Amino acid sequence: MNNKLVVKDLTVSASGKLIIDKVNLEVKQGEVVALMGPNGSGKSTLANSIMGNPKFKIEKGSILINSEDITKLKTNERAKKGIFMSFQYPSEIAGITISNFLRAALNTIKDTNISVIDFQKILKENTKELNIGENLAKRYINEGFSGGEKKKFEILQMSILEPKFALLDETDSGLDVDALKIISNGINKIKSKTNMGILIITHYKRILDYITPDKIYIMVDGKIVKEGDSSLSSKLEQFGYNWVKEENN
Repeated sequence: MNNKLVVKDLTVSASGKLIIDKVNLEVKQGEVVALMGPNGSGKSTLANSIMGNPKFKIEKGSILINSEDITKLKTNERAKKGIFMSFQYPSEIAGITISNFLRAALNTIKDTNISVIDFQKILKENTKELNIGENLAKRYINEGFSGGEKKKFEILQMSILEPKFALLDETDSGLDVDALKIISNGINKIKSKTNMGILIITHYKRILDYITPDKIYIMVDGKIVKEGDSSLSSKLEQFGYNWVKEENN
């Protein structure tokens, strides 16, 4: 039986307003799942709820990893269980280099104490494999970074931390074609070497031209309204989200 991340009948609110209504979703390890939907449909809220962002209140339902209920765990506890999230708008952190941050994160999540020398070997291997310049790791976190550099840093985090499940919130946002190819190739390499389960959140088809999902969910107005294979993205490209709304009216 495959290990999996399961969202079961999840209902979520923020500031007293219902945002997600009875959502069911499943990501198996080794699988790429896409969550698509128009802006404001609740996609990012779902990812933040899975990650345990206290801004969002889970009214009903549950979140499970390998049958273990993690709904009441804090964000750092969920990270230790194997969940990683890349953010649509990552913050700048002055004074902390990427290298130091990643070593501290790896030691915390894996409950180990990797030396600076050993970590530098890990860092070099990963930057080379992902086609990311080593100089990126010497810079302060996201300070003065382009959109593409921010996304490269997040993919580097994924590769080094090796979570069981990665939630990628609009990783393709603001990327030019060259950066999108590098990021997509990196995600594909990570998946092949780690058997990671990956949830790609997007409202565009273009990243799915480089990463083929095993399954696609479509979210509209806080609900999963359709589920299917990779061909769904082509239909969305052709007809937009209106056809989904019309089918569900």
